Amino acid sequence: MFRLLQIELKKIQHNKASKTLIIIYFFLLSSIALVAAIKFDIGPIKFHLAEQGIFNFPYVWHLNTYLAAGFKFFLLLVIVSMMANEYSNRTLKQNLIDGLSKKEFVLSKFYTVILFAFISTLFVGITSLVLGLIYSDFNEIAIITTDLEYLLAYFIKLVGFFSFGLFLGVLIKRSAFAVGAMLVWSFIEAIAMGLLKWKFDMKDSYESIAQFFPLNSMMNLIKEPFTRFNAIKTAASQLGEEVTKDFSVQFQDISIVLIWTVIFIYLSYYLIKKRDL
Repeated sequence: MFRLLQIELKKIQHNKASKTLIIIYFFLLSSIALVAAIKFDIGPIKFHLAEQGIFNFPYVWHLNTYLAAGFKFFLLLVIVSMMANEYSNRTLKQNLIDGLSKKEFVLSKFYTVILFAFISTLFVGITSLVLGLIYSDFNEIAIITTDLEYLLAYFIKLVGFFSFGLFLGVLIKRSAFAVGAMLVWSFIEAIAMGLLKWKFDMKDSYESIAQFFPLNSMMNLIKEPFTRFNAIKTAASQLGEEVTKDFSVQFQDISIVLIWTVIFIYLSYYLIKKRDL
């Protein structure tokens, strides 16, 4: 595994575009912490966002993993271009000539996907922990360690998303078209969900079908956290409404994403195995 990872990391090391995108990605992840610095002090109006409880344990795990997932597109570009460069630079064929099997080649890409997802998860986890320790009103160990499953969900979400991108990179061979295909697929899923909900009058049951769509299944891993926030709950109760949404990480959602991940990696291997390279 380490030998295959080393091969991929050397390729990324000599690719300026990939290094730039990685730097931008982690800079954006760091920007989550900058939210704590947002202050409004205009006459009698004093507002400090961090003091509103958004970084309270265990809510901080949910909020930060949800926000961080929005930046995954930048690492997707690295994954897709990493695959596209293999074709344009003919390094894929050279790797096979040098003794790398097609299975090892796909595994080297998948290991890189896992590494990126792991480092990103570790980064978000440390950032969330620091912000929580600084700003949270609750610092008991039992509360701090509650909801850590959001980090696992974040990791699995990234692995699944990047595996999808890897498959599209293998299928289309051009990074721009592969990214475009990802966007087109997201529109297809949105249209399909709209048709199920409105055209086929399945407002109450369309989610039971849509949960199996690849991108939607990844989105379901970490549900939006804003209606969970106490201030919004309070506002809703004052309006006579109850927030009953289940925000927890579901085992079923994890299973669906893992199955899609296996499918994408297998299809990537199948395509490379069958192609005349």
